[in-house]
Amino acid sequence: MAEAVKTAPEAPVKAPPVPKKEVTRRSFFSWLALAWAAFAAAMGVLSTATMRFLFPNVLFEPPSSFQAGFPEEYTVGKVDERWKEKFRCWIVRSTDTIYCLSATCTHLGCTPNWLEAEQKFKCPCHGSGFYITGINFEGPAPRPLERFKIVMGDDGQLVIDKNKKFQQEKGEWTDPDSFVRA
Repeated sequence: MAEAVKTAPEAPVKAPPVPKKEVTRRSFFSWLALAWAAFAAAMGVLSTATMRFLFPNVLFEPPSSFQAGFPEEYTVGKVDERWKEKFRCWIVRSTDTIYCLSATCTHLGCTPNWLEAEQKFKCPCHGSGFYITGINFEGPAPRPLERFKIVMGDDGQLVIDKNKKFQQEKGEWTDPDSFVRA
């Protein structure tokens, strides 16, 4: 039998030393220029975000006062819905008056729908119901719809001013600016 020859454990093989790269003046300024470019880009992004915050998108809303046409254009006993989408209001002509109702439910601000067959405004959110006059009669709405100021313009057209509101519970519906005689 042959005896195994015992040898001393081998020393780990070391990788050859990596020569150190000497930093030259040119490479230093290249890295410095790269760092300044990165800093300038970061500051540009930060400045843009700050300016965006200072000047946010502006929501353009329709004017609060508008001409709604001539009184003859409105049918007696009917609710005119042509201004509902743009100005959130209805114009109603009764036998002797014309008034403008706000199309905003007094419960939580939803837009009610006019149901011609039932002769009432019905809020789709929580079921509030309003007569053609704007008086609430069902649901959680705490008070009637508001009226907007309506006057006859110099040219004979109806002029609606949404800045001035009239509330029935305060007795303001008798104010001459809350309706126009037809």
